[in-house]
Amino acid sequence: MREVEFLINKAERTLQTAEYIFGLGDYSSCVSRSYYAMFYVAEAALLTKGLSFSSHKGVIGKFGQHFVRTGIFPKEFGKWLSEAFDSRLKGDYFIFVDITREEAEKVLESAQKFVAGVKEYLLKFQK
Repeated sequence: MREVEFLINKAERTLQTAEYIFGLGDYSSCVSRSYYAMFYVAEAALLTKGLSFSSHKGVIGKFGQHFVRTGIFPKEFGKWLSEAFDSRLKGDYFIFVDITREEAEKVLESAQKFVAGVKEYLLKFQK
C-alpha cells in the first residue's frame, strides 16, 4: 500500500524533527512532533485493516481496539499514544503551561519505541 509507505516515511521525518527540536530546548514542539510521528504510524496500521478515521480520538481509540486489545502490540503502546496526545494538547493549547524537559523526554522516548515497533509490524505486513 502506497499510503502506508508514505505514512511511515512521514512518521520517520517527524520523529527526526522531534529529536532535533528537543536538542534546541523547545519541549512543547518536541511533544507535538513526537505525538504526530506516533499518530502517522497508527494511521498506517489502521489502513492495513481497511480503516481510516478523520479525528485524533478515532485513530487513538481504534488503534487501541484493533492492535492493543488484540495483543498485536503491548498495552504500553496504547498508553503512550494517549499520553502523547494529552501532552500535545497541553503544549499546543494551554496558555501559561510549559512542557518540562522531563515530560518531553518521556514522550520522545515513547514515540521512538512506538514508531519503531509499529514500523516493524508494518514492514512485516507488507511482505
